[in-house]
This record gives sequence, C-alpha cells and structure tokens, in this order.
Amino acid sequence: MAQMGFFDLSDRYANLDAKRDPLVEIDAVVPWEEFRSVLEGVWRKPDAERKSRAGRRPWDAVLMFKTLVLSALHNLSDDQIEYQVRDRLSFMRLLGLGLEDRVPDAKTVWLYREGLAKAGLVEALFGQFDGYLARQGYIARGGQILDASIVPVPRNHNTRDEYKAIKGGDVPEGWADKPAKRSQKDTDARWTKKHGKSHYGYKNRVNVDRKHKLVRRYHVSDAALHDSQAVDHLLMKGNTGAGVWADAAYRSEEMEAKLRDRNLKSRIHRKGKRGKPLTEQAKGSNRTKSSVRVRVEHVFGAQANDMGGTLVRTIGMVRAKAKIGMKNLAYNMRRLVQLRRINPCPA
Repeated sequence: MAQMGFFDLSDRYANLDAKRDPLVEIDAVVPWEEFRSVLEGVWRKPDAERKSRAGRRPWDAVLMFKTLVLSALHNLSDDQIEYQVRDRLSFMRLLGLGLEDRVPDAKTVWLYREGLAKAGLVEALFGQFDGYLARQGYIARGGQILDASIVPVPRNHNTRDEYKAIKGGDVPEGWADKPAKRSQKDTDARWTKKHGKSHYGYKNRVNVDRKHKLVRRYHVSDAALHDSQAVDHLLMKGNTGAGVWADAAYRSEEMEAKLRDRNLKSRIHRKGKRGKPLTEQAKGSNRTKSSVRVRVEHVFGAQANDMGGTLVRTIGMVRAKAKIGMKNLAYNMRRLVQLRRINPCPA
C-alpha cells in the first residue's frame, strides 16, 4: 500500500467538500474565537498562579471546545470521540489537526468537560451564542413554544428501600462505607411515567421560537419534576410574538395568570376532565395549536435521530446539565447552518 502524500490528503478533503461536509459549514458560521476568553478563564490558571512552566503545554481552549461540540453533535462517549478524531478526516479538519498531530485522549476530554460542568458555564456559553444569533438577525420571532423531552441515563439497579432513601435525600443503608459503589450511582436522576411506560433520567425543557426553531432557553431537571414547575426558567422577554404554545400539561389557572401578568397570550392546549370532555370547538382549537406546537418536536427529533440520540452517560445533575446544555448548543449551531442555507441574509 502506497504511503499517503500531501496531495492525496488534499484530494480527500476536496471530495468531502464536494459532498458538503456539514462540519465545514458549522466551522464557517460559528464564531469560535468569541468563546476563548470564557473557556480560558475556566481551563487555564493565570500565569501568576502557575507553579512552573515545565511540562506539556495545555490544549488550546477553542480546540477542546470544538471537541466537546463534536461529541454533542454525534452523542459520543469520551472514548468514542478520541477514536473518531483519530479516525475521521472531517473531525481532524474541524479541530485543525494534521495526521501527524497528537489527539486529545478520552481522559483529557473528560477533564475539560468536568471543568465546564463544575464552573456551571455551559449555560453562559449557550447564552453567548444566542446573543450572536441575535446580532446575525436571528432574533426570537413569532412566539414561544414550550416542551420537554425525557433524557435517559443508564438505569440503576437499586432496591425499593434504597430508592426510597435516595428520594428522601438520605444515603441508603450500607452505602456509606462503599465509596466506589456510590460513585457509580446516579442519585439525582428520577423515575417518571409517560404513555404508560416508565423512564429513568432527566428532562430537557426548552423554549423554541416559532420563526427559526432555535432553542432560546432551556432548563434541566430530574425526570419527575412536573413540566409546569419549570415555566419561570423558560419564559423570556424579547420575542416579537406574544403567543405561548404548550401541551395540556402546562395548562392551569396559575399558568394563565402568569402569562397575563407578562402580557403574553396563552395558546396552551385545553384538556378534558372526567365527566366534562372537550367540545368539538375545543378539539378544533387544539388541532390548530398543534400545527404550531409541532415545530418543537422537530428539535427533539433532530437531537434524537440526527445527532446520535440523547442518552446521557454521566452521573449526577451537574454533569447532566453540562451534557444536555452542550446538546442544545450544538443543535443551535447545526440549525444556524440550515437557516443560512434557506436565507443567507435574514431580516
């Protein structure tokens, strides 16, 4: 087998370009350098605090951020992202790496994500990119659509008594002297039921603007928290439309009053009650609302099907928030590419 030369590699990249490599398009529309100051503030100690300049230089902050975005775009584990960066030319090109360059290993990826998670800065990075979207003309338009999606995690095999203790905020009997066991147990995730099926994990609640199908706000909680309890985290000012769409789980007198206080118009589905089913007029109104609300399902569908699924392999709320937040951020980057194709010059 002949050794690959410089022009062979160029030809490979040219072939990728001919197939419209999506990572090239993402790289072109995302202002990576705008994130550098925030990232370096988390990942690099000030020179005055560094004990020595000896040893291997730290990885470039933007390169590591791109690695985390790649992981979120394809829902890859840390071991998988290391392998894929070594294996795929498109991944190497996004990171600016050549065949001869070293690649961040799985432990390094974990450490950098852990730094972001503990600093709680993924939401700030998400907000920073949302500001960039607005400056590019993609302001929130047409109203707000609220919805939630269950994010599964690997199931813990706990006894009934252990789960009861966890829900009560206590340490189950026999766990205190087994730190290795505790470190592998997610005590923040919860069970919930949907359509008669049990699910274990967290919930990704989002506010999507009707016009652009961009995630404008998000909130991460355990799966058992009722959707209506996260509304204050999701509703936003600045959307050009006053309408708020959501399914019937969000409808209550308290919710209606909250929307009126904010000069927002309820487009929330109505729900029937025992002995008082919905009228045909109410059913027709719900169908009309569904034609708008379905746009949020496109977001969750893209994350579940086009972005490798939503399973979170981390343990604990802090890490789950970072993983889910990166998923929402990566979705918005991907969506920006699509919007640019549709209309390169938004009004």
